[in-house]
Amino acid sequence: MPRFLADENLDGPIYRGLLAREPTLDLVRVQDVGLMQTPDPDILEWAARAGRVLLTHDFQTIPGFALGRVRNGLPMPAVLLIQRDTPVGQAIDEVLICAGAGTDADFVDQVRYLPM
Repeated sequence: MPRFLADENLDGPIYRGLLAREPTLDLVRVQDVGLMQTPDPDILEWAARAGRVLLTHDFQTIPGFALGRVRNGLPMPAVLLIQRDTPVGQAIDEVLICAGAGTDADFVDQVRYLPM
């Protein structure tokens, strides 16, 4: 099962709901690992080194930085972009489907938009 990093802008109810529904989910928040208010490229670098899929609502800057890492041959485990207007329950379902659908290798160099 992939390991996850929640961006600081990920809605709290989604974060808490993921852990409530799947207590074994390996999910940390940027604030838990000392990355609060860290530039996006540095968060993606940290996620890559830690082998964590980034969960975010940031459609403006994260996709460009993530795809830039892929173009430059830098490691990029994955980014799951969750639309802000997605109902909390649906967002949780979609992330858990992704979590259960593959291995870490299946997420390499991926930018995915949720809901699917």
